[in-house]
Amino acid sequence: MKTAPIVLLVMGSSTDLPIMQEAADILRTFNVPYEMRISSAHRSPIRTLALASEAAGRGIKIIIAGAGMAAHLAGVVASKTTLPVIGVPMPGGALNGVDALYATVQMPGGIPVATMAIGRAGAKNAGLFAVQILALSQPHLAESIVRYRVEMDAELEQQDAALQGR
Repeated sequence: MKTAPIVLLVMGSSTDLPIMQEAADILRTFNVPYEMRISSAHRSPIRTLALASEAAGRGIKIIIAGAGMAAHLAGVVASKTTLPVIGVPMPGGALNGVDALYATVQMPGGIPVATMAIGRAGAKNAGLFAVQILALSQPHLAESIVRYRVEMDAELEQQDAALQGR
């Protein structure tokens, strides 16, 4: 039996999938059930509004929204739910993602969106941030985050040892 998703990953286009996969990989690492959807604030606004407004009722706890250029997706989603929304600006376009960063981070007071870095690092951090939020009520996730960081540190020590040994 498949576990019901508690994180919704939504992206504005299938071209965002390789980057949003970073968030999915993190969620999978921590065994956090998620679902991925494609919906655009501009090209499919009714679908996007329905995804956002129905998410909590389906058991979703956090939404990660990735979009590029005008990047209204995270803001539109946040306007229709009280769930935490994490925005991931996508690289590309004439400004290589800076426009998406500004569109995501510059939300009006009252409709917050946590905004990550542009691209892959932002998507990875969005996944980690979602896990950290969930860890507030799931102690096993808090323990897993500590182990993840210890493993990350050990990996860097190994890389340094290899560098020193050359």
